[in-house]
Amino acid sequence: MHYSLNIAILFIAILSLLSNALADADVDDVTVKANEPTNADLDADKDSENSDEGGSLRYEESVLVLNGDNFDDVIKANPVVLVEFYAPWCGHCKNLAPEYSAAAKELASSDPPVVLAKVDATVHSELAQRFDVTGYPTLKFFKNGKEYPYEGPRETQGIISYMKERAKPDWAPEPDAVVTLTQTNFDEVINANDLILVEFYAPWCGHCKRLAPTYEKAAKSLLKNNPPITLAKVDATKEADLAKKYEISGYPTLKIFRKGKPSDYKGKYESEYDIVVHMRNQLGDGAKEIASLKALKEFFSVDDVTVIGFFESKEEPLAQPYKDFSDENREDYTFGIVYNKEAREAYKIKPNSVVVFNSERFYTKYEPKWHVLEIKEETSAVDVKSFIEKHHLPLVGHYHGSLIPRYQGKKPLCLVFYTVDFSFEHREATQFWRNKIAAIAKKFPDITFAVVDDETNSPLMEEFGLGDSGEDVNVGLFGADGKRYGMKPMEEFDSDDIIEFLNKYKKGKLKPYVKSQRAPNKQTGPVTVVVAHTFGDIVLDNKKDVLIELYAPWCGHCKNLEPIYNDLAKKLKAEKNLVIAKMDATANDLPDNYSSTGFPTIYFAPANNKKSPIKYEGERTLEAFEKFLKEQATVSFGKVVKEEL
Repeated sequence: MHYSLNIAILFIAILSLLSNALADADVDDVTVKANEPTNADLDADKDSENSDEGGSLRYEESVLVLNGDNFDDVIKANPVVLVEFYAPWCGHCKNLAPEYSAAAKELASSDPPVVLAKVDATVHSELAQRFDVTGYPTLKFFKNGKEYPYEGPRETQGIISYMKERAKPDWAPEPDAVVTLTQTNFDEVINANDLILVEFYAPWCGHCKRLAPTYEKAAKSLLKNNPPITLAKVDATKEADLAKKYEISGYPTLKIFRKGKPSDYKGKYESEYDIVVHMRNQLGDGAKEIASLKALKEFFSVDDVTVIGFFESKEEPLAQPYKDFSDENREDYTFGIVYNKEAREAYKIKPNSVVVFNSERFYTKYEPKWHVLEIKEETSAVDVKSFIEKHHLPLVGHYHGSLIPRYQGKKPLCLVFYTVDFSFEHREATQFWRNKIAAIAKKFPDITFAVVDDETNSPLMEEFGLGDSGEDVNVGLFGADGKRYGMKPMEEFDSDDIIEFLNKYKKGKLKPYVKSQRAPNKQTGPVTVVVAHTFGDIVLDNKKDVLIELYAPWCGHCKNLEPIYNDLAKKLKAEKNLVIAKMDATANDLPDNYSSTGFPTIYFAPANNKKSPIKYEGERTLEAFEKFLKEQATVSFGKVVKEEL
């Protein structure tokens, strides 16, 4: 009996000691440190749903589940953490999951341990935005709190090897391949490289942040090129003088410096491949040397102009303006340079001349086969540019693909729609109609002409109201003022009808086509629906103050605004001289002074000044809208327009 009592007393004493020890323990370490989960933990969390609360830690298949509450604590408490940002619906994420889980189990017990974690980026969007996650899965690892891009394999052993290497105490990232430029070293670095690409960026710029890892990868690849090509960057917010000197107005801006001379980077930069290929194409001269008459004939482009400089020798100083222009614009045209006398005399070209050759496909009897610019001592690269741009389109060209930008500044622009196909089987018919258009074009030298394939450009036809024409040949005209004119469809092709249409345009007798949805039969909601055909009657009504939202049906911000905008209209319904309106800007044309460059765009059109609407730039809250309207009102909220004496 006494023996049992002694045992009980001893047991109570031990419990008391354990209790005191636990009370003195560091609670933060217990709740934050992501040590290897026990088998019991894994079994309990194996099929749990992602419903994190507070800062507690939870595992799914050995992978630590992170959220906005525990993310920073986990990164701070663990020397090495690999984080996957995923979306539940993402196929690649689902394929990665078992590989990632298996790697997590092994890395948790490695020395030093590596924590594998994951974030549902569709739920914790603030984390996805913070770490510039734009695709799934995105993997990033953190060592001692510093973020690095994960660029390793996506299978179990590859993940393990990659992360074990980076978990070593002596591991350090490779030095940046991108050279940082400042006012101090800019000229020295630029002049030391015959060819260098420079990014002007701002640290806060989201596009710059997304470009950074791609730009770094491209820099590493191009340093291995033969010859190597350097990529550099300038923080334009710190180096304001450099930004001003090179006219930087947005971020990121990329410029190529070739022997110290800057030019715009015209390529894509969505991937490492884009940058690498584009910069490799910048090596060497922009104009390819052509050694013989035979080589020259083979060099001519089939479907575009070819630009050739004819000079007597490589040492000719007058060739420099042409070389400069061809270096900077090698992506825009096919450039060649000829020192061969036989080739020059075959085309009866004098030395020191730049020639724009029309392509054989687009030549017609109504235009010269080539145009010549004689290079003189005072000729500059700007003069060469002006000459080429004056002649880079044939009398009737093909409006398609990479050639479309050449037509952007060429207005009036007459587009003729039919089946345009230059394949062997259909080219005869295509050229038959094109030559008929050329006969008309020669009579209107102040109008640019081009043919367009109607089957692949139906949206463009709709811009002229020709979408449901059904005729073989249709004509649309972009006016000098940017307005669009559609010619009434012809049952049969008639040159005289087209000539009459063009003459009416020149005399100002054509009515422009206005794209518009059908107006609603009745306004049923609190917000007045406007279409292009009713814009004048509703928005431009000089007896009403009007707030008009220009939206796009697919715009997320517009959808978020909708309930607030509806509440605003309901609340202010009693204001008879105030209209709260909206218009689908993707389906209706707008007056120039109500243009929309993003969605939603909101204008206030006061009754006394419809020509100069006020763009709303305030917060998108009910209170902010109401305050703005009361401040700007002219005939609502008890205000009246003052009559002039």
